[in-house]
Amino acid sequence: MQLTTFGTYVVVDLLFAACGGLLLIFALVTQSQITQTPTIDNVATDLLLNMCPLTAAIANAVFVFVTFLVSVPAMVMPMTRGWLKFQGFLVVVSALFTMILGLTIWFDTLKTRSNLSNIWNQQPASTQSLLQQKFNCCGYMNSTSPAFVTDSACPSALTAAANIGCVTPFVTFANNFLDIIFTGAFGIVGVDVALILSTAMLLKDRKEKERYRHIDEKQGVGAF
Repeated sequence: MQLTTFGTYVVVDLLFAACGGLLLIFALVTQSQITQTPTIDNVATDLLLNMCPLTAAIANAVFVFVTFLVSVPAMVMPMTRGWLKFQGFLVVVSALFTMILGLTIWFDTLKTRSNLSNIWNQQPASTQSLLQQKFNCCGYMNSTSPAFVTDSACPSALTAAANIGCVTPFVTFANNFLDIIFTGAFGIVGVDVALILSTAMLLKDRKEKERYRHIDEKQGVGAF
């Protein structure tokens, strides 16, 4: 069944709200997760997630919900255009907000090596040890720069010297992980653009109907 202009708008608007929900859930779950005790399984992802602008993501999600609420009058009042125009403006702002978040994370991937070096140096020995065990490496650049932590992955200086530094596997993991996050942000921007287009189409459709209604009223036919 072919969707009408209004039906398309409603579907995309609901997708827009769903994206806001996903953004909020991601930010809140992430904030809760990074406060937990690090383990081999979560230590790397938690350090990377802590780099993401989570507070800004929550603010963005709230803005999405406010924008969706603005669309409710536009849906229940079939001929109104003022609410549609207002929502269209808010969607543009929301799209720019989300794009800035995505670009911020993307820009961080261009500096992953130096960023992770700073993060590594800020971690206690226990966290560095977990990273060494996760990536089977010793030290950051190598076993002496900075010095490795003695653990099951690096039980001695001789073993550590023969092993690789954590920089290569950690940077590769970080880039792949952050790529998924900023790609998701750009995907949300794609939904925003679709909503802007569907809003513009609905505005045009309602403008045409309003024009015909005025013509009919002048001819004495009455509104249709």
